[in-house]
Amino acid sequence: MPTARQALLDAALRALDDGPWRTVRMIDVATLAGVSRQTLYNEFGTKGGLAGALLRRAADGYLAGVDRALTAPAPDRPAAVALWTVRAARQDALVKALLTGHWAEGLPRPDRRPGSRGRRGGRPPPAPGELLTLVRDRMAAVSPEGTAGRCEIALRLALSCVIVPVPGDDATDSRALHLVREASRTAGTQAVAGPPLRGAGAGQAGLSGPSRTAGGRSPR
Repeated sequence: MPTARQALLDAALRALDDGPWRTVRMIDVATLAGVSRQTLYNEFGTKGGLAGALLRRAADGYLAGVDRALTAPAPDRPAAVALWTVRAARQDALVKALLTGHWAEGLPRPDRRPGSRGRRGGRPPPAPGELLTLVRDRMAAVSPEGTAGRCEIALRLALSCVIVPVPGDDATDSRALHLVREASRTAGTQAVAGPPLRGAGAGQAGLSGPSRTAGGRSPR
């Protein structure tokens, strides 16, 4: 049975499916979750605290998927992580925003101002560069010696497929796998040229293609 906190976060996502975040009311979230409004405020403090918790849960869910992908056989791990990154960003608009730094209209956004975390506090959601660093570190920790370059390439190419998706889910997945495998074959164990992954700069690129919430619908 889900806890009150889990029920409230699930309810907030359902409310987000029905309209932009700016129109979501705390009383509506509490009603959907079947708890009192006071319980909601006790858990998250403010609507900003609720938004931050939603984003942190999206980031944690994405990283849990990265860990699952890293159980693949060693040569396939970079491709498995790349494919999961593309699919997770396609299925959940919050994950896409966390990875790229591009916040589509209607999504909750992280509030990083001092003192903005609400009564219950809590860590802020990771910035794009921080999230990508966590992924890269996880990949490097389980990959054989000398594959750090391929891990970096896999993340770069996965993000390119997130930013400029190919029409059709299967087409995007195939493109991601093809790019990662071809790059891995030619790169070997060489270091990746160019600056380290930053992620946030991707949000400045013209993102195209639909972003969907966890429920599969496009955010408003």
